[in-house]
Amino acid sequence: MGKSARERSLTDTEARSVLHSIRVSPQKLNLVATMIRGKDVGSALHDLTFTHRRIADTVKKALESAVANAENNHQLDVDPGARSRRQNSKAVFKSHHCGA
Repeated sequence: MGKSARERSLTDTEARSVLHSIRVSPQKLNLVATMIRGKDVGSALHDLTFTHRRIADTVKKALESAVANAENNHQLDVDPGARSRRQNSKAVFKSHHCGA
Protein backbone atom coordinates (compact mmCIF):
# COMPACT_ATOMS: atom_id res chain seq x y z
CA MET A 1 0.00 0.00 0.00
CA GLY A 2 2.96 2.33 0.49
CA LYS A 3 5.21 3.94 -2.03
CA SER A 4 6.94 1.83 -4.62
CA ALA A 5 10.67 1.31 -4.18
CA ARG A 6 12.81 3.95 -5.82
CA GLU A 7 15.82 3.02 -7.93
CA ARG A 8 19.16 3.44 -6.25
CA SER A 9 20.81 6.66 -7.46
CA LEU A 10 24.34 5.54 -6.58
CA THR A 11 26.38 2.81 -8.16
CA ASP A 12 27.11 -0.40 -6.26
CA THR A 13 30.51 0.89 -5.15
CA GLU A 14 29.29 4.19 -3.65
CA ALA A 15 27.78 5.23 -0.33
CA ARG A 16 26.37 8.53 0.82
CA SER A 17 26.02 10.42 4.07
CA VAL A 18 24.08 13.69 4.48
CA LEU A 19 24.27 16.09 7.41
CA HIS A 20 21.51 18.63 7.94
CA SER A 21 21.41 22.00 9.71
CA ILE A 22 25.09 22.87 9.41
CA ARG A 23 25.70 26.44 10.44
CA VAL A 24 28.43 27.48 8.05
CA SER A 25 28.50 29.27 4.71
CA PRO A 26 28.63 27.15 1.55
CA GLN A 27 31.86 28.89 0.51
CA LYS A 28 33.65 27.82 3.70
CA LEU A 29 32.31 24.29 3.35
CA ASN A 30 33.45 24.14 -0.27
CA LEU A 31 37.01 25.12 0.73
CA VAL A 32 37.28 22.04 2.95
CA ALA A 33 35.45 19.79 0.48
CA THR A 34 37.79 20.85 -2.33
CA MET A 35 40.76 20.04 -0.10
CA ILE A 36 39.73 16.36 0.24
CA ARG A 37 37.95 15.76 -3.07
CA GLY A 38 39.54 12.92 -5.04
CA LYS A 39 41.82 11.75 -2.21
CA ASP A 40 41.78 8.31 -0.68
CA VAL A 41 39.87 7.93 2.57
CA GLY A 42 42.91 7.66 4.84
CA SER A 43 44.53 10.75 3.38
CA ALA A 44 41.27 12.72 3.55
CA LEU A 45 40.75 11.80 7.21
CA HIS A 46 44.34 12.78 7.98
CA ASP A 47 43.91 16.16 6.27
CA LEU A 48 40.63 16.82 8.08
CA THR A 49 42.19 15.91 11.44
CA PHE A 50 45.01 18.40 11.12
CA THR A 51 43.34 21.35 9.39
CA HIS A 52 42.46 24.43 11.43
CA ARG A 53 39.06 25.08 9.85
CA ARG A 54 36.07 24.84 12.20
CA ILE A 55 33.93 22.95 9.66
CA ALA A 56 36.59 20.22 9.22
CA ASP A 57 35.28 18.24 12.22
CA THR A 58 31.78 18.17 10.73
CA VAL A 59 33.05 17.11 7.31
CA LYS A 60 35.17 14.41 8.96
CA LYS A 61 32.07 13.15 10.77
CA ALA A 62 30.17 12.95 7.45
CA LEU A 63 33.06 11.11 5.76
CA GLU A 64 33.32 8.59 8.60
CA SER A 65 29.55 8.08 8.42
CA ALA A 66 29.75 7.45 4.66
CA VAL A 67 32.52 4.88 5.22
CA ALA A 68 30.42 3.16 7.91
CA ASN A 69 27.38 3.15 5.59
CA ALA A 70 29.47 1.57 2.84
CA GLU A 71 30.78 -1.16 5.13
CA ASN A 72 27.57 -1.99 7.00
CA ASN A 73 24.70 -1.29 4.61
CA HIS A 74 26.27 -2.14 1.25
CA GLN A 75 28.87 -4.76 2.28
CA LEU A 76 31.68 -2.79 0.64
CA ASP A 77 35.27 -3.24 1.73
CA VAL A 78 36.55 0.25 2.53
CA ASP A 79 40.22 0.34 3.33
CA PRO A 80 42.35 3.46 3.91
CA GLY A 81 43.51 3.28 0.29
CA ALA A 82 39.99 3.57 -1.12
CA ARG A 83 39.02 6.67 -3.07
CA SER A 84 36.54 9.07 -1.48
CA ARG A 85 33.88 10.71 -3.61
CA ARG A 86 32.11 13.85 -2.54
CA GLN A 87 28.49 14.03 -3.62
CA ASN A 88 26.85 17.31 -4.53
CA SER A 89 26.47 18.17 -0.86
CA LYS A 90 26.90 21.90 -1.44
CA ALA A 91 23.29 22.10 -2.64
CA VAL A 92 22.09 19.96 0.27
CA PHE A 93 23.88 22.16 2.79
CA LYS A 94 22.56 25.30 1.08
CA SER A 95 18.96 24.16 1.16
CA HIS A 96 19.09 23.31 4.86
CA HIS A 97 21.15 26.36 5.84
CA CYS A 98 18.27 28.82 5.88
CA GLY A 99 16.40 29.10 9.15
CA ALA A 100 12.94 28.48 7.68
